[in-house]
Amino acid sequence: MEGPKRAYDPAMQSDSSQKAYTGLRRMLYQKELTPGQKIAYRELAERLEMSPTPIIQALKWLEIQGFVRHEPNRGYSVAPSSIEEVEEIYELRQLLEPSLLPSAIERLDRKGEELLKRALEAHLSAVREVYLKERLFKNTEFHLALAALSGKETQLRMLRNIFDLLFLKYGGNYLPLSSLEAVDREHQEIFDLVVARDLRGAKKVLSEHIQNVKKQVLGSLRQILKEQEALGF
Repeated sequence: MEGPKRAYDPAMQSDSSQKAYTGLRRMLYQKELTPGQKIAYRELAERLEMSPTPIIQALKWLEIQGFVRHEPNRGYSVAPSSIEEVEEIYELRQLLEPSLLPSAIERLDRKGEELLKRALEAHLSAVREVYLKERLFKNTEFHLALAALSGKETQLRMLRNIFDLLFLKYGGNYLPLSSLEAVDREHQEIFDLVVARDLRGAKKVLSEHIQNVKKQVLGSLRQILKEQEALGF
């Protein structure tokens, strides 16, 4: 599995640039490129069997997206993990997702209910031993399926970008196993409230759900960064 698919930016016109972009995203997803790591684009070019030019073009686009950084005379590196960035991401989710619920519930029909139910069931049936990427995919798909019911395409694209950043940069490694059952219960409750057309209840539970996940992720990330600092990374 190579991670969530993403529409390619029209500014990157050549097939080789697109291939480089896809390859670098796959490496980020598989943690072959890790936060803070210096990127030797010539080595990447050899690895992906292409010239350095499309690699540099892909890196420029990844820089715009916030995945890599460029410093004059020092080159590119993978953007480091940041407590502040994660806080901002979840603040955006807190603002955006609940705001789509009124339209989602207003537009909800039988087909929408079925789509949302399938997304919920897919998440609940995902591998349970650890919070694997497959489970993270399904978690994301449930939230995007709910947001898509609103019909607000611009805001849905923004939410996709938010999840894309969370997934590729931070992965699923920051959500403790102890929180998995709570996530399942909250997803089920959100679904039940949406289907019941209970806007107030759905907003409350969705907001609390995002806040709860934010606390778990931030707590785990702080611990990981503390351990890395102690080891001299």
